[in-house]
Amino acid sequence: MRVCIFAGSRKGTNPAYEQKAYELGKVLATKGMTVVYGGSSGGLMGALANGAIEMGGEVIGVMPHQLEGIEISHSKLSQLIQVETMHERKSKMAELADSYIALPGGFGTLEELTETITWAQIGLHQKPIGLLNVAGYYTPFMTMVDHAIESGFVDASQRQMLKLEEDPVHLVEALLKEKA
Repeated sequence: MRVCIFAGSRKGTNPAYEQKAYELGKVLATKGMTVVYGGSSGGLMGALANGAIEMGGEVIGVMPHQLEGIEISHSKLSQLIQVETMHERKSKMAELADSYIALPGGFGTLEELTETITWAQIGLHQKPIGLLNVAGYYTPFMTMVDHAIESGFVDASQRQMLKLEEDPVHLVEALLKEKA
């Protein structure tokens, strides 16, 4: 199973963000799951890849030429796929993925996550979507989802498509159960 991970290219202010990204990489590799991610060596993306690589896992990075000079691609990937644009990056990552996990991150991570949720909402995929809620990072996001439901913009049944966990092991198990 290939898991597409959305994650920040920065480490963030809480050391737990980087630690949990690293742990997630290790968990995925231990379970024999392939990591598909943005290909960067920095931030949470780099920590994720390092954890998976350390455990002998397969890690596929997808890096757009648009980010050359901004992000440095990881040098120890199983495979680096170079694409022209950010849109091609998301498309390629989605094509390769059997499920998705969002780690903490900035606008890019949030945009990738919400687009993936939208694609599921309109039936373009039925792949499990997980959020690793490190230090409560995604709690405000889920509050917004609940507000959208209460306000009549999102059907309540669609909240179940999001698996929210604080522990990488529990999140991976929830996605595996959903995929089965």
